[in-house]
Amino acid sequence: MTAKAGSLKDKATWLAHVEDAPIDGLIEIMRQLRDPDSGCPWDLQQTMASIIPHTIEETYEVAHAIMHETPGELCDELGDLLFQVIFYAQLGAEQGWFQFADIAKAVSHKLIRRHPHIFDETCTLTPDEVEVQWRKIKQAEKAQQTPRGLLDDIPTGMPPLLRAQKIQKACAKVGFDWGEIAPVIDKVREELVEVEQALASQSPAAIEDEIGDLLFAVVNVARHAGVNSEAALMAANQKFATRFAIVEALAHAQEVELSGLSEDELDVLWERAKAQLKKRD
Repeated sequence: MTAKAGSLKDKATWLAHVEDAPIDGLIEIMRQLRDPDSGCPWDLQQTMASIIPHTIEETYEVAHAIMHETPGELCDELGDLLFQVIFYAQLGAEQGWFQFADIAKAVSHKLIRRHPHIFDETCTLTPDEVEVQWRKIKQAEKAQQTPRGLLDDIPTGMPPLLRAQKIQKACAKVGFDWGEIAPVIDKVREELVEVEQALASQSPAAIEDEIGDLLFAVVNVARHAGVNSEAALMAANQKFATRFAIVEALAHAQEVELSGLSEDELDVLWERAKAQLKKRD
């Protein structure tokens, strides 16, 4: 079936094709959406750069579904994320760069190459040993490429917390790191003092700069503690949102507006919310 063998109006034909061959059907739907004559006006306007925000958004929606343990929603969100890959593959095909099959082949070859303990010879490795082996194979692959800076391969478009952790981890591999966590915590204290000094100076540029340094130092503490800073902040955000929802419910039960309460009154509601959550635990 080609993109023009049916039309988007002929839903039965398209749905039957998808039921018979889901991946091929999805690829064909994407081709139809990008058809110059009968495609979707919005999809036809898109470029690889223009859909980046949608890809990032879909990734976070997948994470949200995982954190909330909702299988139906997770399946739906993974489909949306897969569609992003299909979209990039179609745009790549139109420019003669690659097709979806090339993407699948490339990652399959990479996975086989980087798991010799599975596909070359059967042996027992611990998770840590597998990670060391993976890193060595990856480094060997990079050695065959044009030399680049240590941090050049860390995408600038990554979420800042994740990129900070990646940068620190990469530098640690070449020994540019503290050997223990105590001086890392000291660095956080130092940066906090510098934030206070910047606030006193009332210089917006200095304040932003020092807060950035403080955040970077906190990510370093998380890394030394074996904690993923991105996951930790996501959990903290959710914990706050849950507590705040209880605060809103308590205020509603008292028939008062949050905006009309004093700081002390808000603190009382906040402590009650925390107590309620502790009882649930």
